[in-house]
Amino acid sequence: MKKTRLLSLFMAMLLVVLAALTGCSSSTKEEDGAGNGGSTEADVSWKDKDPKEIEGEITFITQRTDIVDTVFPEYEKEFQKIYPNVEVNFEALTDYGGQITPRMNTEDYGDVLLMAPQVPIEDIPNFFEPLGKLDEMEKDYMGVEERAVDGTVYGIPIAVTYTGVVYNKKIFAEAGIDKTPRTIDEFMQALNKVKDNTDAIPMYTNYAAGWPLTQWQGAITTVAGDAAYYNQTLVNEKDPLVPGKPQYELYKIMYDIAKQGLIEKDPLTTDWELSKEMMGKGEIATMVLGSWAIDQIKGVSENPDDIGYMPFPTNAEEVIFPLGADLQIGVNKHTEHKDAALAWVDWFIHDSGYAVEQAGGISAAKSVPLPEELKAYEEQGVVFSLLEPAKEGQEGLLDQIDKESEVGFWLEDNKKRIIEAAIGNRDETYEDINKELNADWNEAAEKIKGE
Repeated sequence: MKKTRLLSLFMAMLLVVLAALTGCSSSTKEEDGAGNGGSTEADVSWKDKDPKEIEGEITFITQRTDIVDTVFPEYEKEFQKIYPNVEVNFEALTDYGGQITPRMNTEDYGDVLLMAPQVPIEDIPNFFEPLGKLDEMEKDYMGVEERAVDGTVYGIPIAVTYTGVVYNKKIFAEAGIDKTPRTIDEFMQALNKVKDNTDAIPMYTNYAAGWPLTQWQGAITTVAGDAAYYNQTLVNEKDPLVPGKPQYELYKIMYDIAKQGLIEKDPLTTDWELSKEMMGKGEIATMVLGSWAIDQIKGVSENPDDIGYMPFPTNAEEVIFPLGADLQIGVNKHTEHKDAALAWVDWFIHDSGYAVEQAGGISAAKSVPLPEELKAYEEQGVVFSLLEPAKEGQEGLLDQIDKESEVGFWLEDNKKRIIEAAIGNRDETYEDINKELNADWNEAAEKIKGE
């Protein structure tokens, strides 16, 4: 009954959002007199103007309620050193997608805003100003293809994040670990050194919170050593959860770490907020998290420089830091101050430092240097790569199979099950779990694909 009520509520909400977007899209197309939202040529004339000639009052709508009143006003001060006659107002939405989409029924949705995932890609030209042609912009920016329409770019990722392992350098040094581990065996050896030579918890799972366990899935590309594996190979292979396959090997690491007592003593009582402080104090050696967590942990650390980040361990020939594009920033096509809005977007991407300092990632602009710590990995041959998209005609297919099978790549349930089995709270082995999940996956794949 509970699932039925939740499903009914979800469907009702979905219908409201779709209705809003449909109405918004239809009215806009009628106004334009064309289904493509008007011209697809980017206006770059603002770049030839003296910055002092560009003026106007613009509003930037963001999802960052936590820094809208602190960090963003400081950004405006820096921006105005170049563009003194542009005033930037900031507005933060607590439920960004749910709040911005109804406003897009009108022309009043700020001058600069983030592209909500709820907006169908094909409708983007009806709401956003073109920024340039894809074949040109992808030379200078990462992730711009994700919201491009018919070869035209309308948004740039506000950051590009990555998944790996946050670790405490001081604990590693005390444990006698002189270099970051690369392979799975080296990683396990490092955690055992932490256990034997320090008082720190080698790996903190954050089992009780649950959602941190889903962060592990972001490392699948690193384990596979292939940026095309997740979206292209996994969806087309049979038996993805057997020994030797990346999905199996990824969570075998989780199971082995828990089985060998290299995690917190009582996973059922973990505390996410406290864990950040514990790592900062040197009580936790490692946690598997996205790069967004780096600054959060550094922010509560006794010595921020003790906090490091490394690629997830892999036996693949090539070590890949898998990159993922954050939300895209774009310009309202109805803005009355287009030059000012475009100038803000350009400055925000290239000069604000937001991607590294606030999003824990790297800039989408390829001209912006990598953070120093990541440069060292690049010099060691580590590759930074966005995931290859699904093959044409297979978009969304992987998610359909995942949901039908209830394997839940990005859900916490089976991750918790793995840990519970490893610490003896379940009467099953890792092999037992994967045999069941693999069968469920194969059955779902056959059903969804109609094989």
